[in-house]
Amino acid sequence: MTLLDLTPRVATTDRLAALPVVIIGAGPIGLAAAANLAERGTEFTILEAGDEVAASIRLWGHTRLFSPWRHLVDPASRRLLERSGWVMPAPEGRAPTGHELVDDYLLPLTELPEIGPRIRFGTRVVAVTREGMDRTRTAGRATTPFLLRVQTRDGQVSEVTARAVIDASGTYTTPNPLASTGLPPLGIDQVRDRIVHALPDVLGVDRALFTGRHTVVVGAGHSAANTLIGLGQLAREEPGTQVTWAIRNRSAARVSSSPDDELPDRATLGTRVDRFVAAGTITVVDSFEISRVSPSPAGRGIRLSGTRHGEPAVLDADLVVNATGFRPDLDMLREVRLELDDIVEAPKRLAPLIDPNLHSCGTVSPHGFRELTHPEQGFFIVGMKSYGRAPTFLLATGYEQVRSITAWLNGDLPAASQVQLTLPATGVCSTGDSAAGSCCA
Repeated sequence: MTLLDLTPRVATTDRLAALPVVIIGAGPIGLAAAANLAERGTEFTILEAGDEVAASIRLWGHTRLFSPWRHLVDPASRRLLERSGWVMPAPEGRAPTGHELVDDYLLPLTELPEIGPRIRFGTRVVAVTREGMDRTRTAGRATTPFLLRVQTRDGQVSEVTARAVIDASGTYTTPNPLASTGLPPLGIDQVRDRIVHALPDVLGVDRALFTGRHTVVVGAGHSAANTLIGLGQLAREEPGTQVTWAIRNRSAARVSSSPDDELPDRATLGTRVDRFVAAGTITVVDSFEISRVSPSPAGRGIRLSGTRHGEPAVLDADLVVNATGFRPDLDMLREVRLELDDIVEAPKRLAPLIDPNLHSCGTVSPHGFRELTHPEQGFFIVGMKSYGRAPTFLLATGYEQVRSITAWLNGDLPAASQVQLTLPATGVCSTGDSAAGSCCA
């Protein structure tokens, strides 16, 4: 079967038909895929690297999302939950934090008998292939089970077979490097302990880490803006706390303060950062291209070296927050036949619809199994990972992706093809810089 032959196919071997669909990742999109499969009576298994549901969201759970509840709950998941007596939080109320999303929605979902028993926690997928085949073998490929090599938290390695694979593993744990080349900067191994992942809890559990210290935030997207707002507030409260904002371009590509944005929490981010900059609480260093990192001359901090306006430049600090955006982990998919866009690393048909130079969150066209199909029949990348390096993903988009895909896997072409999606209107949040960080999450 070629990539252009998108007709649903029923498994041609009894063994393949008896295998489950394997979902990689127990975040909101992976669980939405599970809910859709459960509604259709399709067997599935969820493999989650973390010890809890939505492990990545928990890492930034203090951060408030932009979307109200009505855009954050998958329709199939809602139907399953409401049958158990669950009541959805106020649909038009204030957007929840990541922790609230987990506690009030995702945790109850995993407690359902249709979903919870099918999750294997502490199970990281390290490779996906076909049973007995590398990517070069073609004969009989479409009717050969997928094989996933997994590693548990105690280091045990085993293999799992599947009739289809839905990769919803996300991108939060694979940030873009600090260097402008897209490679890790020279000297990174000497200072890893002085580089903090995006969206630290500056005013909460991480407060002591930043108090009284000089922090450089690198990045021009909303992850950077959220962190800068926290650090700006901390600097006002704690003497000796300094904040520098380093960006690659001449101006920061971040959320517009447009009154036309239907997500108020997103619309105000730029204004709040601008106030700290105008007050001198945050110092902006623009046009700064990083190539090397090293211990600062005092030995305790970190030095960023590179160029600014074409001239050699250095920036010294105690800590750096890497808010340069995220990228998909493709290493585990080396034996899977993928067709990805050369620039954003999204599925080739999807890429033009999500190009951050042309689209913001609210202008992405509805898309489903057709746009997400790869030459590897039965394999799909969904959710934030399906967007590759593009920062315009919304949860509602991922929910419609998996609804379409699960319909196709069950041979329901009419349902799979009827892709519909209503997204909130947005201000100008396209970045012009694919490394800017998510503008929509």
